[in-house]
Amino acid sequence: MFCMTDVTQILNQIEQGDPSASEKLLPLVYEELRKLAANKMVGEKPGQTLQGTALVHEAYLRLVGGSDSVTQQWDGRRHFFAAAAQAMQRILIDNARRKK
Repeated sequence: MFCMTDVTQILNQIEQGDPSASEKLLPLVYEELRKLAANKMVGEKPGQTLQGTALVHEAYLRLVGGSDSVTQQWDGRRHFFAAAAQAMQRILIDNARRKK
């Protein structure tokens, strides 16, 4: 089991440029991100083609990895999860706009 300070410590390592830190972070935050995604998906119209797992992965990549990631300084785990929820909302909006 991990404590919540582990998440904050790993977020600090990511900020400092540790390339292995994002690999350590995902297993710690995955379940919480899945819950966030499930809450976001509840409000979506039937026929949504984006799956919850894809939403989690896309948001995670935008936050801590990949070419579209944001250069971010995190004020701890709450800030990270708030940003993740916002990223998920933006992804769903972008997906809906592409469909129209």
